[in-house]
Amino acid sequence: MVLLLEYIYILLQVYYWILIAYILGSWIPELRDTKLYKIVYQLANPYMRIFRGLLVFGMMDFTPILGFLLYQWGLSNLNNMIQTLG
Repeated sequence: MVLLLEYIYILLQVYYWILIAYILGSWIPELRDTKLYKIVYQLANPYMRIFRGLLVFGMMDFTPILGFLLYQWGLSNLNNMIQTLG
């Protein structure tokens, strides 16, 4: 069971880095047209779409930050659970 949770944790960490690439790429307009960013967008968008429009102040959308922080919190809790079980 612990081994399965560790594999899931590793996959979720890879997705964590995809989310980072998504957020950083969204700040660079020239990058949005690249094939790599389109792949990152397709992978990250299903999760980030959940939070879209929740934290918008004027022209600034803080949605990615909320989604990223919650994801990071979940990863941390999963890691703590794995450490407790193992």
